[in-house]
Amino acid sequence: METLQKICLVLTIIGAIVWGLIGLFDWNVVEWIFGDTMIPRLIYILVGISGLINIGILFNHIEPK
Repeated sequence: METLQKICLVLTIIGAIVWGLIGLFDWNVVEWIFGDTMIPRLIYILVGISGLINIGILFNHIEPK
């Protein structure tokens, strides 16, 4: 599960950067790269699911070694 959470964390960070660019410059990098196709929508869905999976990090109480 740790590997999945790391992958999801990377996707969430990328999503945050994209939202930052949209907010600052009104520039959607994902749609700029992939155009008006289904790919941006799939990317947004993956980022959203990744954010939900990352909620588990908040409740992960692993004791330090």
